[in-house]
Amino acid sequence: MNPPADTAKTAKPRRRSGFLGSSNGKKAVMAITGAVMVIFLVGHMAGNLKSFAGAESFNTYAAFLRTMGEPMLPYRVLLTVVEVVMVVAVVLHMWSAISLARRASKARPVKYAAKRKSRANGYAVHTMRYGGVIIVLFVIYHLLDLTFGTANPAGGGATPYDRLVEGFAPSRWWVTLFYVLALVMVGLHLRHGLWSAFQTLGLASSRSYRPLKAVAAGLSALLVIGFLVVPVAVAIGVIK
Repeated sequence: MNPPADTAKTAKPRRRSGFLGSSNGKKAVMAITGAVMVIFLVGHMAGNLKSFAGAESFNTYAAFLRTMGEPMLPYRVLLTVVEVVMVVAVVLHMWSAISLARRASKARPVKYAAKRKSRANGYAVHTMRYGGVIIVLFVIYHLLDLTFGTANPAGGGATPYDRLVEGFAPSRWWVTLFYVLALVMVGLHLRHGLWSAFQTLGLASSRSYRPLKAVAAGLSALLVIGFLVVPVAVAIGVIK
């Protein structure tokens, strides 16, 4: 039986989406970009901890970042490549997260009559959503403060160590407080992301549920503490 003429005219062919257009593809993008950012954070944290060894050690580390690859590569080229990769990773990570959220919303356009909202899910959603905004603002200010020096009292011409000490001086307690808040959001974001990655990879089961939860929480806490000790140490005068 042939469909009516008006139906045949108005029917639109479905677009075939590739792997990246599927939910699994977007989850894969999120997992890969998340892994890239975690690796970067671990390296960044290790470099920051050199500030406890003194100004010379920290400034040498900062100079190394700009001279990586020399003399084969020109000054700062490799660092620029890393920065570009990080920007691409962040953009793709946000794109996949927003796309998955919209797809989940369209899959259930009508709300349940009886609202049975999970506290855990609601907490995770709000943490990832608003925490992501705080993290983006934190990254922007972090670059203006410690990388370019435009928002730092020491100015852009000062050494990296001097910018670090001046940036988290006791008189600028509000900056340290903002960094603490942002890093806590990073930790919550990372913990949820790691757990989601374990689930996506099919590693989560009744036996591995608690151990994997502990691993996600432990790694996130370790990273946050590693980043927090530096600004706190400057604020209380340990690093000066």
